[in-house]
Amino acid sequence: MTGKAFVIAVILTPIIRDISRSFNLVDRPGKRKVHSHPLPRVGGIAIAIAYCISLISFSGSSVTISDSIPVWRLLPGAALVFLTGLLDDVFSLKPFVKILGLVAAATVVFFSGIRIGGLAEHPLGVWLQFPLTVLWLIATSNALNLIDGLDGLCAGMGLMSTLALFVAAIRHGNYPLAYATLPMAGALLGFLCYNINPATVFLGDSGALTIGFLLGCYGMIWSQKTSTLISMMVPMLALSVPLLDAALAVVRRFLGHQPIFSADRAHIHHRLLDRGLSPRQAVWVLYLFAALAAGMALLASSFLDTRYQGFIILLFCGVAVIGIRQLRYSEFGIVGRFLFRGELNRTVNLKLKMETLAAALNRTTGETEWWATLSGGIEALGMTSVRWIGPHGVRERRNSDAPPDWSFRIPVTDTDAVELEGTFASNGDSTALLSLGDLIRRTLRDKLAQAAAARPEESRAAAASETVSPVLP
Repeated sequence: MTGKAFVIAVILTPIIRDISRSFNLVDRPGKRKVHSHPLPRVGGIAIAIAYCISLISFSGSSVTISDSIPVWRLLPGAALVFLTGLLDDVFSLKPFVKILGLVAAATVVFFSGIRIGGLAEHPLGVWLQFPLTVLWLIATSNALNLIDGLDGLCAGMGLMSTLALFVAAIRHGNYPLAYATLPMAGALLGFLCYNINPATVFLGDSGALTIGFLLGCYGMIWSQKTSTLISMMVPMLALSVPLLDAALAVVRRFLGHQPIFSADRAHIHHRLLDRGLSPRQAVWVLYLFAALAAGMALLASSFLDTRYQGFIILLFCGVAVIGIRQLRYSEFGIVGRFLFRGELNRTVNLKLKMETLAAALNRTTGETEWWATLSGGIEALGMTSVRWIGPHGVRERRNSDAPPDWSFRIPVTDTDAVELEGTFASNGDSTALLSLGDLIRRTLRDKLAQAAAARPEESRAAAASETVSPVLP
């Protein structure tokens, strides 16, 4: 069965490549692309045909084996995903439309009986099974699609994941999974003959989405036969590199306030290229990590004691954290400094001081009290000096004799301004300068307006209290 799928993929791939080139179905170079000339992008057609022919012909060869192969459960949903990806390759669908196609395919698979039915030996209700199944299949489909950025990367990741699940299935006697994965391994191996660097054809969304969707289905077939929670982690370990790349992309875009489905050049393979690796070297590095993850998946699926299986999971998590640190994502560096290097505590402390100062300034009843409150608050914020320049002179409070590294001038009115000075060594004072400047301008304007409104009243009261001396004859 594997050999049949391999031969079909080897024969069909160049044919599909030439046909797609004649219809101008090519992937053109761009900012996010590393290829220098247009390449055919619907190679997934060859994989889909090779997989379907091999799976269907093998399922019909024996009644016993046929009962073990979930062909009718896998192929309808996979066909819907394939058509969605093919339409995207041809017409460039919007992300929302592709998600709808994946949800529809996941629904078909769910009602065919392939689903996340429970966690270990604890069954879940249908109300929870359905969203978990849909989310899992959307995650695996998009994970393989997102990582399809270098020659041979997506197909190679899919091949290693498929082989890991096949070996685990054989070891545990999970023959439905073993028979379902064999044709995929052969089809991917045959396609890689033309997709490895330098590639002459690309998978396209039709191929990448279908591979990810089928791998997600394989994972659910595995979970239906497992009895421990750790063993259910095997599909996640087998798919860990694509899933990790997708998870990092979502978190990065969330932290950067970017659309989740927007394209960028910050995936794992892009970061490896930025570190100076060639496209071929970057692919082999990711192959190495995928092989390591596959090995850990097989160990986690073995008959080791639960404690050792848990240690394998923790070891993988440690390796993943080290790998992410080496990629040097600025977003995660900032979050790490906030969480583990005290910046969060300093920021919270600064915000509390700012809110305390704002409340105190709003409670003041005059210019003198306002100035006393501000000068004391500036000292608490760690700034070296504050200066109020007005029509009646300059008021200044200096908290340190150290020369300032920066100064900040806040115009309040045509005649009044406040100047702040500080050093770079102060505890994060410059991070709140804009909000502090707005606070000073707003509260000082209020106090000046109140003083101006009070002066005519005081003048009228003084005039009314004056007495006129009588004129004596």
